[in-house]
Amino acid sequence: MKITYYGHSSLLLEEGGVRVIIDPFISGNPASGIAPQDIQVDAVVLTHGHSDHFGDSIEIAKQNDCPIIAIFELASYCGSQGVKAQGLNIGGSAQFDGFKVKYTQAFHTSSIEVDGQFRYAGEAAGVIVTMGDKSFYHAGDTALFSDLKLIGELNKIDAVALPIGDLFTMGPEEALLAAKWIGAKHVIPVHYNTFPAIAQDAEAFCAELEKAGLQGHALKPGDSLTL
Repeated sequence: MKITYYGHSSLLLEEGGVRVIIDPFISGNPASGIAPQDIQVDAVVLTHGHSDHFGDSIEIAKQNDCPIIAIFELASYCGSQGVKAQGLNIGGSAQFDGFKVKYTQAFHTSSIEVDGQFRYAGEAAGVIVTMGDKSFYHAGDTALFSDLKLIGELNKIDAVALPIGDLFTMGPEEALLAAKWIGAKHVIPVHYNTFPAIAQDAEAFCAELEKAGLQGHALKPGDSLTL
């Protein structure tokens, strides 16, 4: 599995010719390094509805004629916008052509702004995407919670993306504990430095991961990690 980072919390997964993008906040992201029209994928996967994750989902799904996979209420909204959509819920999984998606709990909120009003978009979630024999866990926007340990025990997770920005999610200290609980060999920090309010030192976070026997990867936008 090849994992490419496009800033904030957006990651592209590739395996065997199948490409899936998670939380494509591209055009509004000053650090994405790519334009939405340049993204070619077989599916869009969303952790929740906030604009810095929902991003360019509709445009990308339309131009690729591909589905958006999301929590039921958010998927229903996407379907109303004229795109293919598949709704799941926390604890549920589904097999697609070349990959599997499983939703997990996350402690956060989820809404989408429509005509200046915030609309409920279901629960915020994390998501495990399995391609071939590798599984990648995007924890989404979340606080630290003890069942992260259970998620790690019940699922073979090869790599995990954890938010470290603080303010709206857990910060580096909590993310370090989460990484230890989950037990994935590879850890990618996300949801930091996009805006001044969530500025963090990802290299320092990765140095702490190394002390714990884990491999941290402070990817720059456009950088990739191959499992």
